[in-house]
Amino acid sequence: MTAWKTRSAAVGAIAIALALAALAARTGERESARAARPESADEKRWQAVAPGRVEPVSGTIKIAAPVMGVTAQVLVKVNDKVFAGEPLIRLVDSEARARLAAAEAQIAFRMRARNEEAAPAQTARPTPAAPQRRGEGAAADTDKAAARRRAEDAVAGAVKAAAQAQADLDKAAVDRRADTASDATVEVARAALARAQDAVRQQKAELRRIEADPGTPLPTFADGQVNVARAEAAAAAAALDQLTIRAPISGTVLQVNAKPGELAAPSNAQPLLVIGDVSALRVRAELDERDLGDVKVGQPALIRSDAFRGREVAGKVSFIAPIVGQSRINGRGQRNVTDVDVVEVLVDVVQPDPLAVGMKVDVYFQPEGR
Repeated sequence: MTAWKTRSAAVGAIAIALALAALAARTGERESARAARPESADEKRWQAVAPGRVEPVSGTIKIAAPVMGVTAQVLVKVNDKVFAGEPLIRLVDSEARARLAAAEAQIAFRMRARNEEAAPAQTARPTPAAPQRRGEGAAADTDKAAARRRAEDAVAGAVKAAAQAQADLDKAAVDRRADTASDATVEVARAALARAQDAVRQQKAELRRIEADPGTPLPTFADGQVNVARAEAAAAAAALDQLTIRAPISGTVLQVNAKPGELAAPSNAQPLLVIGDVSALRVRAELDERDLGDVKVGQPALIRSDAFRGREVAGKVSFIAPIVGQSRINGRGQRNVTDVDVVEVLVDVVQPDPLAVGMKVDVYFQPEGR
């Protein structure tokens, strides 16, 4: 009996020791997990803490091909500065240029037929037997029809001049990257394009004024044929322009994925290029919806990153999204019941150094007035 009691006591002691060891292990795991997380709001007296990612003030702009085509030229590289409208990539465009040339030939042919038809009407004079009033009305109609044709021709000429000015600017930008043109050459070309575009607007306004006059006669069949040819040429020019992929904003090239000879399509999963305005940075943070009432626009914040431990970057809340959704920073495929919904908050970075675009950070929202 005594031996049995001794063995029971030993087994009980071993069980207690194992339980204590397991409890200590779980406690250690909790402490490690707590150390791995950002410091809680209560420990540091923050209003809230949220994970985020650094991005340009413009956001990261992912550029895809507007139409399917084969990449002919990649005109920029990473860290290049670009201006809005600058060509970045050219797709193979030989077929599109042939269509445009055919459309312009049709315009020339139909304009010749129109001008030959209009010439007798402009030189005709009322006969003595015709009533004077009727002759004056016919002459006025002829003059207004001629004015409309001149206005239509002026618009077409201005559009063509603007297209040439855009081509000159594109060439100047490409030459500057090849160190065969200066910044001044590019600026002169940009000014010329702006003037050409103003001329297009002015000529279109004049044509609208003439067309709005109730006394202006309707276009003849020959006039309509010219206008149809011009519309077809405009469509061909637009299709050609789509094969030059341009910068939507002024900024910096952050990533280049395109290579000459590769097929580019709007459905490509990977963008051809990524650009952004890195003159200023911001953090797109994901705030737990339970902390939404503690954060306001204009509230100060501190930004910390694992890459620069011990350094804090000042920021200020500039925007709070009006919608709650699931996390995109820490998203891992299928959503779990325990996942927390978040609100996107933009925090402007006061001094960007040393942060880099794409870096993961933690944002600590400070109480107002602190």
